Amino acid sequence: MDKVVGSPIMFIMVTTTILAYYPSTCRAIICNSNQQDHLYPVVLVPGAGGNQLEARLTAEYKSTSLLCNKFYPIKKDKGGWFRLWFEVGVLLAPFTQCFADRMTLYYDKDLDDYKNAPGIETRVSQFGSTQSLLYLDPSLKYITSYMEPLVESLQNIGYKDGQTLYGAPYDFRYGLASEGYPSYVGTTFLENLKQLIENASNTNGGSPVILISHSLGGLFVLQLLNRNPPSWRQKYIKHFIALSAPWGGTVDELLTFASGNALGVPLVNPLLVRNEQRSSESNLWLMPRRKQFPKAKPLVVTPNSTYSSFDISRFLENIGFKEGVHPYETRILPLVENLAAPGVPITCIVGNGVDTPETLYYGEDGFDKQPKILYGDGDGTVNMVSLLALEDEWRDEKDQELKVIKLAGISHTDILKDNKSLAEIIDEITCINSGISRSSLVSNL
Repeated sequence: MDKVVGSPIMFIMVTTTILAYYPSTCRAIICNSNQQDHLYPVVLVPGAGGNQLEARLTAEYKSTSLLCNKFYPIKKDKGGWFRLWFEVGVLLAPFTQCFADRMTLYYDKDLDDYKNAPGIETRVSQFGSTQSLLYLDPSLKYITSYMEPLVESLQNIGYKDGQTLYGAPYDFRYGLASEGYPSYVGTTFLENLKQLIENASNTNGGSPVILISHSLGGLFVLQLLNRNPPSWRQKYIKHFIALSAPWGGTVDELLTFASGNALGVPLVNPLLVRNEQRSSESNLWLMPRRKQFPKAKPLVVTPNSTYSSFDISRFLENIGFKEGVHPYETRILPLVENLAAPGVPITCIVGNGVDTPETLYYGEDGFDKQPKILYGDGDGTVNMVSLLALEDEWRDEKDQELKVIKLAGISHTDILKDNKSLAEIIDEITCINSGISRSSLVSNL
């Protein structure tokens, strides 16, 4: 095989493309040699919808309707806590509005931060464990499976929940803000995640941790790495595996803000959840990034205007969400425009070849109607230019190890379930645990 010439980043990216022809390389070698691996502890950080969220109502809560007050939720525990996300009642039109009202965040101009609706307390459950990441709703395991296939695959190679395998759920409505701006919920999650990583390492004899994220979780992990000193990263982080990370945002997010997004659920009217989705701090974080979506690229087209990634503020105003302009310009833009390389080994595993919204066309009926969509390459949710943003962003970073693995036909959520992608993820972890470089394996083929 000819030697590949170029930067360390480019060498690794080329060899992983070749490795697609030789699946399960590390596992095959280890099985043949009967080698017993040391397991670096793994921490899973889910994507937005993969977190279970609970809520309870306080005396300050004022219901928007008698129906919501008397009949929703149907089930509460002794402390008054009930499942807010995911809960099957959201699929029923009378309760969709109840759900949306309780999920809505409010931007407080005086605090310059986001908070829950008055009278709503929220929490995530079982932080540190993978149990709340297995299903969106444990009572509907078959149809709401989330990280269960990945967790099972990790357990098959020896990982155990709470010993070598950990989960880091979070309130996915909240995001982070640029330096100098408060973001209480998001930064508290980063502090908890940091402590979980340190505890996982200390429990496992000081071994550094493998971080595995899905979707939005990758943005949180990158921020965690870059907000801590190199000495901390070197001590506690062995490797970062990002699955389907939207580094450069998504065009799909523009549809969510403009028309609401039922996320493929046929019973849900997207207009009923639109205001709630607009209120989400993390959704603003996922707006298309300028470097990946240049000014000449139209993302939204209407009879009277065209919007690119440079026109997000005008877009927010014209869809009737002008209150989102200030936090977007002050808190979000400076945050997303900085994708600093953290200097820890990173593997991005992404799907491609799945139709993904690229340009939205709205007619005379305006934004209350779903648009016609021009599709391009991606994983069905995240555009390819966003999934591959780190390749271009860090091309000249000499000290950043970056590997990109593309899986044809694998969607944004199927990356956690498809046998091909699970095999790729497990093989990557097996290589890390064994100290075997997949690129060195290729050189010996």
